[in-house]
Amino acid sequence: MREPAALPDPNLYVMVLENIDRGVIAMDRKGVITLVNPAGEAFLGVSLRNCLGKHFHDLFAGQQTLLYMINIALEKGRTISDDEGVLLQRPRQKPLPIGIYAAPIFSRQEGQEGAVLIIRDLSRVQELEGSLRRADRLSMLGTLAAGLAHEIKNPLGGVKGAAQLLAKELPAESDLQEYTRVMVREVERINGIIEGLMDLGNPRPAEMGEVNLSKILGDIILLQQEAARGQNITFSLLVDPSIPPILGDEGMLTRLFLNLIKNARESLEHEGRITVESKVSSDFHLNSPGGRPSPIVIVKVSDNGTGIPAEELDRIFTPYFTTKVKGSGLGLAICQKIIEDHRGLLKISSSPGEGTEVTVSLPLR
Repeated sequence: MREPAALPDPNLYVMVLENIDRGVIAMDRKGVITLVNPAGEAFLGVSLRNCLGKHFHDLFAGQQTLLYMINIALEKGRTISDDEGVLLQRPRQKPLPIGIYAAPIFSRQEGQEGAVLIIRDLSRVQELEGSLRRADRLSMLGTLAAGLAHEIKNPLGGVKGAAQLLAKELPAESDLQEYTRVMVREVERINGIIEGLMDLGNPRPAEMGEVNLSKILGDIILLQQEAARGQNITFSLLVDPSIPPILGDEGMLTRLFLNLIKNARESLEHEGRITVESKVSSDFHLNSPGGRPSPIVIVKVSDNGTGIPAEELDRIFTPYFTTKVKGSGLGLAICQKIIEDHRGLLKISSSPGEGTEVTVSLPLR
């Protein structure tokens, strides 16, 4: 006769709750909070001491969706979830997009004992969805650019050749020479636009090798300090010296961070500060099929410049959209493509008049 399996050690349940990345909040039959795990504290922005013993109406005051879901679990004894994204309001922090699962808690003897709320952070999911949308947009532009190149470059070559022949026929001192120069220059400009789009849609393949991020960032800061000579701009480089070389294309990554740091410098009119910081993220790992989870290296480029209005944030990755007088509008689109080739993520947060922070996440392996 088989002996009954031993019950799990209660400490195991505690360790699981303390280490999962979901926020778990439990309450008794009256709706009084009885348990909050560490992830729950982080999501709520409130310490355990300030949660325990509170009624859930006080903890989630004014957040009607959450209150409704908890009431369903407590009063109706039903499970309810919302994965479309609820904004969790938090003290002194930005609202957090979350997925919610609320369920009743039953015991074998007493029936329903309370309810549990499980919170999932959706901010990273939304960042990934945004990256995929931008990737699709670039892919469509690449297809469009290939068609444009075929249909436009041959006629452009004919126009340029005709203008150059006309210039040879005209006397050197003729006033019409200026018109031929304008024609040639504008044809070359249109050709450059098409080639820029083609680079986005079909860039050269990345040549992967070991890359020292700290050296790249240090060299770029040195160059940008020289470019900002005469301006009152302070550069701060805060790199983690323990970060080992990452796998990447050194030329592409140099272009990426040069673009980002140059953008930060150009957002400062005459004075300000730029901070570049690198560290290994302890919160996230990148999982790939058949491989080990890779730690994530975070590089942040922040400035206290003019900032970007909210209505422009969604457009800044669109090729040829620019707010600069002399900008090409391709810089951030190229940055996005480089990051995708390195299986990373790009996030930009900005407030007009306060500055901009760009966060680049790259796999260490």
